[in-house]
Amino acid sequence: MARHIVFTPKAPPPPPTYSQAVKAAGLVFVSGTSPTEPATGEFGGVTVQEQTRQCLTNIRAILEEAGSSLNRIVSATVVLADEDDFAGMNEEWLRWFPSNPPARQGAKLPARIPGLKVSIAVIAEA
Repeated sequence: MARHIVFTPKAPPPPPTYSQAVKAAGLVFVSGTSPTEPATGEFGGVTVQEQTRQCLTNIRAILEEAGSSLNRIVSATVVLADEDDFAGMNEEWLRWFPSNPPARQGAKLPARIPGLKVSIAVIAEA
């Protein structure tokens, strides 16, 4: 099966070092996605809840471009700048995945980016 690069202007453009997502082997691999609003280039909110919401909004747009959806996510990696934001991120996460959530792991952001609280990467069925 061929590899297909996924891009949508409905999500923030990635840096030149990686793609928004790659569709291959029946899966969609969405890169770490920031809470950047594509229309403004600014972070979508200041709280971790607002930023989690914007990350998932961006991921939804990328998955839809790939012919998939949020309910087809099988695994997610949530990267937080501050571990104290874990509860707030979970609060918003549960609004998007109230039952049968995907598998998930967490990590701490390895570099400080001013204002960035969360980044999320997912793998979904195509």
